[in-house]
Amino acid sequence: MREERNNIEFLLNDELVNLKLDSDSDFSSTTTVLEWLRSNSDYLGAKEGCAEGDCGACTVVIVEEVNDKLIYKAVTSCILFLPYLHGKQLLTVEHLSKTVNGEYELHPVQEVLAKYNGSQCGYCTPGIVMSLFSFYKNQETEEDIQNSLSGNLCRCTGYESIKEAAIEIGDLNYVDEFACKEEKTIVQLKQLKKDIEAFHSDHYIQPLSLEEALRIKQEKPELLLIGGASDIALLKTKKHQDLAAILDLSNVKELKEINKHDSYWEIGAAVTMEQLRQEMTSDWPDFKKMLDVFGSQQIRNVATVGGNVGSASPIGDLLPLLMAHQAEIIIQNKHEARPESLDEFILAYRKTSLMPDELISKIIIPIDKDWIFWSEKVSKRKQLDISTLSAAFAVRLTKDKKIGAIILAYGGMAAIPVHATLAEEYLLGKEIEEAHFEKSAQLITEEFQPITDARASKEGRAILAANLLRKFYFSFDF
Repeated sequence: MREERNNIEFLLNDELVNLKLDSDSDFSSTTTVLEWLRSNSDYLGAKEGCAEGDCGACTVVIVEEVNDKLIYKAVTSCILFLPYLHGKQLLTVEHLSKTVNGEYELHPVQEVLAKYNGSQCGYCTPGIVMSLFSFYKNQETEEDIQNSLSGNLCRCTGYESIKEAAIEIGDLNYVDEFACKEEKTIVQLKQLKKDIEAFHSDHYIQPLSLEEALRIKQEKPELLLIGGASDIALLKTKKHQDLAAILDLSNVKELKEINKHDSYWEIGAAVTMEQLRQEMTSDWPDFKKMLDVFGSQQIRNVATVGGNVGSASPIGDLLPLLMAHQAEIIIQNKHEARPESLDEFILAYRKTSLMPDELISKIIIPIDKDWIFWSEKVSKRKQLDISTLSAAFAVRLTKDKKIGAIILAYGGMAAIPVHATLAEEYLLGKEIEEAHFEKSAQLITEEFQPITDARASKEGRAILAANLLRKFYFSFDF
């Protein structure tokens, strides 16, 4: 393998694209996919509406081969750097329709959307089409419609007609041209993955193995770590900053795996939030409840577990969940690995124990069926919104129905995710009675000193936090 390769290779529909990305080229490694597409007059369907992944007007679909199957992932191209495409297939709205015998023929998804008058001004329609195309190709059901469209805004059409179209699309029994050439695409993507080399430009490195990533991190500890860059990309698109040199872990195979063992789950740091949602929510409803409203499907398709944990955000949706489940963070450098609890890992606001030559490699979540888990996210919008506050609770009862162990974890109540220690201490050993939970709810309002910001007042947050504990009590038949 060459030491440096400043070219990425990917399929643009059927066409193999070999794109040079460095300071001497037309495009850099932090050029977004949307910027690149709109530099070509043949690919103007994807629009920029918000430049932060919130409106869905720029939605495209990335296709990956996984275990001899094609996975279609709707993503927002406005906050996706070009190297993310390395070894994958990119589909845009222009690839869905085709010309047959001189006649213009729409894809069935487009036909159905038009049938239900699912477009008025049309600005956001290409993004909606691509989200529905992903929904159709992944053979999702009516229950998945809200998840599939949660990242697409439409200010003029009205969602009812779009939803009606989505219901019919979910029932389509039609073999499109992508299905007809599926075997060929699988072969192409397998060959592409086999042949690709690690991308290495003047200020952006994307290794293919954990060993290589750890070596690079030791040699260049100043590198900024990213996974899907759904957060970091905003520094460029919204704040117009020149980003520091980047180490992109999105193509490291060992970090993209989820493995279930007898007594624990092992989650790679580059596992996406959507991958996590699909794999784990059948076992743990509290994960489903939180991950169903984590960003949008487009964001979950690129945002990574390691990125959410490593950000050490006080309102990171995953962090209270992991605290309630007593998860361990596995931190590695070139020579060794060490486990840490989240209480040890997060030191202060946006500050962790991660050393310059280290990275998060995986998260270990114990499996213990004796625990009762519960979670809730409070936000102004149901989906695609930042938490006002969130909570994840865990209780283990003794044989005589007393509280033998309890974890009350909150996000949004302090500079870091925190335990409600006074309430935990008070409830430990108590019977499951409303009076005890009422007293512990009052303790929560006394323990925390949250801030007032655009999402809530400090008084409002304190009341919400106490009410979530009350809701927890009334949600279970202990």
